[in-house]
Amino acid sequence: MALMSYVSGLLSSNSVLGFLSSFRNAFDIVNRGPIEDPVTVFLVIVGIMLIAPLLFERLKLPGIVGLILAGVVVGPHGLGLLERDETIVLLGTVGLLFLMFLGGLETSLDDLKKNAGPALSFGFITFLLPMVMGTGAMMLAGYGLLAAVLVASCLASHTLIALPVLSKLGIMKAPPVTATLGGTLITNVLALLVLAVVVKAQEGDLTLNFWLFLIPSLIIFTFMTLWGIPRLGRWFFIKFGHDEGAEFGFVLVALFVVSYIAGLIEIEPIVGAFLVGVAITQQIPSLSPLMNRIQFIGNTLFVPFFLISVGMLVDPLILFREPRSLLIAGVIIGAELLSKFLAAWGTGKIFKWPFNTSVTVFGLSVAQAASTLAAVTVAFNLDIVDEATVNGVIVMILVSCILSPWVTERWGSRMDMTTATAASDDSDMDWGKRILIPVSNPETENNLLSLAVLLSKRMKGTLLPLHVLTDRKGKISQQQQLNQQRLLAAAEDFSHGAAADVEAIARVDHSIKKGILRAATERQVSMIICGWNGRPNYQKNLFNSMIDSLLQLTTVPVLIARLSQPVELVNRVVLALTVKRKLTAADQLSLSLAQQLAEELKAPLNILLIYTRPENRTATAWMDGLPENATLVRVQGNPVQQISNAVKSQDLLILPTKRGRYEGKIAVRREPDAIAYHCQKTAMIVVHTPIGSPASNYIRKGNQLTQVPEREAIASAP
Repeated sequence: MALMSYVSGLLSSNSVLGFLSSFRNAFDIVNRGPIEDPVTVFLVIVGIMLIAPLLFERLKLPGIVGLILAGVVVGPHGLGLLERDETIVLLGTVGLLFLMFLGGLETSLDDLKKNAGPALSFGFITFLLPMVMGTGAMMLAGYGLLAAVLVASCLASHTLIALPVLSKLGIMKAPPVTATLGGTLITNVLALLVLAVVVKAQEGDLTLNFWLFLIPSLIIFTFMTLWGIPRLGRWFFIKFGHDEGAEFGFVLVALFVVSYIAGLIEIEPIVGAFLVGVAITQQIPSLSPLMNRIQFIGNTLFVPFFLISVGMLVDPLILFREPRSLLIAGVIIGAELLSKFLAAWGTGKIFKWPFNTSVTVFGLSVAQAASTLAAVTVAFNLDIVDEATVNGVIVMILVSCILSPWVTERWGSRMDMTTATAASDDSDMDWGKRILIPVSNPETENNLLSLAVLLSKRMKGTLLPLHVLTDRKGKISQQQQLNQQRLLAAAEDFSHGAAADVEAIARVDHSIKKGILRAATERQVSMIICGWNGRPNYQKNLFNSMIDSLLQLTTVPVLIARLSQPVELVNRVVLALTVKRKLTAADQLSLSLAQQLAEELKAPLNILLIYTRPENRTATAWMDGLPENATLVRVQGNPVQQISNAVKSQDLLILPTKRGRYEGKIAVRREPDAIAYHCQKTAMIVVHTPIGSPASNYIRKGNQLTQVPEREAIASAP
């Protein structure tokens, strides 16, 4: 009590309080109340969204901090420009759900399975340490058991407000970050369970019926979300995937329906939002147009609304008016920071993370936001905690929200990138730098354009849609020219929707084949992607006379793709390799392509190793360089039969062509022709690399693709 009196006297004599109060009173004279005009309110908010991040980034601070502090300044406890009314609360809640949803989208079930150990360990450690330390600290401060446990549960949970920082740094797919995302799900669910138990205990309703309802409903809810949403999403995208607005609408409906159901069974809606992201992530590749729209709307509108609304909760003067709040805030902040740091550091020691990685995990997991405030508000309404505790928690929210993005950005930029992401060893290959894709029908080109966009963005290249008009039959009509412009405009719009670099090419030539070849030469194309209708005919070549001629004359790799469904809906990527002494250039490019697509589509990679002769069963040196995360399947016999038996309708089969000639033509059609006939619903990509093309000059040595002289590459081809 003596300490409290001393602090109170010190603060009452301090000029800081008087200055702040005088400033607020002076502003109140000019400003008679919060802004009520909807247009002006929205203008102030979007102005904050524009100016605050730019200003704080110039000051070498994360833009997120600027949004939170701006919320403090314009909020009801600052200058009073804006009132935290129902509209602000609504949009802030949407922003919080979007934030958790985006975190789930970056976390596939396969990633969680691979990092299950670190995720489970971190989740339980970052829950138990704050619970133990927080309960002890609050009981020493004079709190009862229920109140101490509830405050500790607020410290145990966290909100991933620094996710945009990780996206900016390009380390979202780092294994430690994936473990943090999985641990967030665990600790938030456990913290909310503690809140529910404390509330029921305070009300005297902690009975067997409560446990019999909560635990089974949580298990059923999680299973139905992770099992049902992917299947429903697959059906919807297949049926309505041509409508981009419908795709985005489906994602929104799934997000809010599952979040609403979570609230009905007394689970925090943010848990439902995170689970929806995890469930639907495989249908939304990170470089797809749909993902670009989700991230743009979320990160530029809804998430900033949430951050501003968090800042509007904070009353900076409450600490000076209520000295006990300052003392409690210090205890809560100390317990929260210490316990969260020890949890991240301890998990890092267990799994041998570098120190910078552990501190980054601490920065990501230290932030507390609306879920914490909601929990302590519920406790206050039930008289479990007093107003001083609420004020202390609010200050802790402010401190943690400012500290989290700063720590994450500072130490995340120093993370050892060998632990951050499994970047492909062949990421410097130039086969995806300039991709040419002939277009002819906008109703059937979307699947092909999706593949081309994924590859060009993956390789940070440029997409070149091409349409060729032939003048063989005489004058080209105005209608043909308008149709050409319409096709190329549609291809440009699709590519821009995914934020891909695109250069449309309109060309007039004597034939389509010559137009493609000349455009490829003039524009220094690194790869050509052609579509195939998927109707094999044994009386003709697999593709058609134009593509066959193109394969004979081109000097760059060509992908011939038969995509019977959107590439985003692929369940597995299957690469078929015939075992031989050395890999051909087509094998090399096919392996690189399979790795890139499997990672981007978040689909497992299966490599089918086909032994055509029993004596070939011995291991070859290049097998040591195959991806560690790929599933190897060894079979023996006829390649067509073995591949047809191995692939399924929802797979993407990647098939390299063979060298040699067949009836005067390059033998690219014989095996793909038969496989396409037997597997008419399976998506296929046939990879052709002519001798002398850039891709032919890469030979795998160990785990890397090494460029060699062209004649050595030719000599290595069987």
